[in-house]
Amino acid sequence: MPIVDHATRLITCKLVYYGPGRSGKTTNLTYLHSALPSGQVGSLTSLATRRDRTLFFDYLPVDLGTVGAYKVRFQLYTVPGQPYYKAIRQLVLQGADGVAFVADSQRHRWDDNFESLQDMHANLAEHGVDARALPIVLQYNKQDLPPSLAASVAELSAALNFRVVPEYAADALNGVGVFDTLRALGRTVLRRLGAEDGTVAGRRANAALRTPVYAPALDAPTGQGVLTGAGVAA
Repeated sequence: MPIVDHATRLITCKLVYYGPGRSGKTTNLTYLHSALPSGQVGSLTSLATRRDRTLFFDYLPVDLGTVGAYKVRFQLYTVPGQPYYKAIRQLVLQGADGVAFVADSQRHRWDDNFESLQDMHANLAEHGVDARALPIVLQYNKQDLPPSLAASVAELSAALNFRVVPEYAADALNGVGVFDTLRALGRTVLRRLGAEDGTVAGRRANAALRTPVYAPALDAPTGQGVLTGAGVAA
């Protein structure tokens, strides 16, 4: 559940980017950090070794403007995808308000995507979370590769999207689909807050989310649209 601080009028949501190793999770956060206005993002913390791209997690706080009278902050994390970091994935996933599953579209990573998705469900269950009730978005990264190397969105959707959640083709290295993924996940998380939270913040969030544009926030500089708080202006 997002943390609502009534004293400071701040709603903080934890979003976790999950997926197999080197699928593009860190690349998503790196692109967001470079593309967003400096006043809206904090430092990008990345812990890495020579062997692994992300040893523990990447963390990027993003200020999204306001929902009603409340400011919104997303804390974005990634998890290490390598199998031997299961305990760390469990730790980072704890308390997540939403998950972006970043699948690697390369055909030789097909089994890796399945194993990572199953691992995500198992880790959520360890925390007593029903994955069917948690906001989840699927991103099919590396769609810039030729069909001989990358599975199509239709193929990946049929194999992975059994819950029929929002899904996006992506080339995270160049920013394609990066804002779409964050926008969809953030919007779903805040709508859930508005539906479940009986507090003033929750009611205001729910009311604000019915307004098409209510606070300028994330402007996608590559022309992918504007994420206004949790609302969308195409």
